[in-house]
Amino acid sequence: MAYIRAMGPDWDLDETTEFLVVAATLLDLKAARLLPAAEVEDEADLALLEARDLLFARLLQYRAYKQIADIFSRRLDDEGRRYPRTVGLEPHHAELLPDVVISIGPEGFARLAVKAMQPRPKPQVYVDHIHAPLVSVQEQAGIVVARLKELGEASFRALVQDTDDTLTVVARFLALLELYREKAVALDQETALGELTVRWTGGDGDAAPAVTDEFDRPPEQPKEENKP
Repeated sequence: MAYIRAMGPDWDLDETTEFLVVAATLLDLKAARLLPAAEVEDEADLALLEARDLLFARLLQYRAYKQIADIFSRRLDDEGRRYPRTVGLEPHHAELLPDVVISIGPEGFARLAVKAMQPRPKPQVYVDHIHAPLVSVQEQAGIVVARLKELGEASFRALVQDTDDTLTVVARFLALLELYREKAVALDQETALGELTVRWTGGDGDAAPAVTDEFDRPPEQPKEENKP
């Protein structure tokens, strides 16, 4: 600071910066010489320092575990001198207990006995949700075509109102996509996630639009490669 004051108001920024760098370097060197092992020049020395720190940390953990073990041992000894009471309640506590009132008669006990003596039903594991029956998209497409020819126009909600099976609802939706691809129906939805209106555009003929069995075929199994 004395050097900066001596430079006066017309000091140069570059010279002042170089002076601060040199002063900081000298201060770092002085601190490195005063403090033991303040600078590590060899990687082996650094590894020794890390090993020493790890050993010190493990010794602290061992000391903490040993202290906790002593605390547990003293508490177990103290609790081993305790014995539970085998006497009854004091009179002033016994008076607080309510009187036992049985509001059920012999007939009620008989019904309870009959219920208790009945054999319990065997536990069953239902697998209906695992092995669900397959639903044909082609068959559902025939149902959709018949209803649309009769009504001319209907909402998707009306086309699936006769079933609550999720697979059937999905199959009818896939059938609508197939019919839309064949230009047999027109789909209209005014708002996003709104009511889907389906209009029949396949004509009045008896010939039904072709719906492939793409969704009814089982998935192809991957072929195994021949190993040598």
